[in-house]
Amino acid sequence: MINTDELEGTTLNVYTILVHEGKPLGPRETMRLANLSSPSVAYWHLQKLETIGLISKNPYGEYYVKEKINVSGHLWVGKTLVPRLIFYAFFFIGILLVEVAVIAVPFFQSGQTPSLYLFYLMVPTAIAVVLFLSEGIWLRKKTVNNSIKKTSEKQPA
Repeated sequence: MINTDELEGTTLNVYTILVHEGKPLGPRETMRLANLSSPSVAYWHLQKLETIGLISKNPYGEYYVKEKINVSGHLWVGKTLVPRLIFYAFFFIGILLVEVAVIAVPFFQSGQTPSLYLFYLMVPTAIAVVLFLSEGIWLRKKTVNNSIKKTSEKQPA
């Protein structure tokens, strides 16, 4: 069993870059993609991932993903690591839409004034949407590297 306790911060960022690229990378490429200060810093994180057992080194000195594992609090969507909180936000968005469509719209169509209970029902759901979505986006920004977006934009379609 692989110990993923050390898989956080920059090491997690380097791991997600390796998964996202889908090809072996050397320390210099990793440094460039992860916006690290030097190849030795990239090499240290690559060595750490190799010690954990997630990546291996090929004969050319490049590192490749040996095993794509689940990261605590995240789900893989293709080659993208997405926080679970974003999925929870979409769940509550669905609930909020049902509450509006089934309960609120008939009140307004019939010209009635909705009771306070309707707001007691919808406000906590709306708060849950905002909290889960904002926390999920914050966690996504924390774990994803902006350079991945930049390199994806530079590649021709």
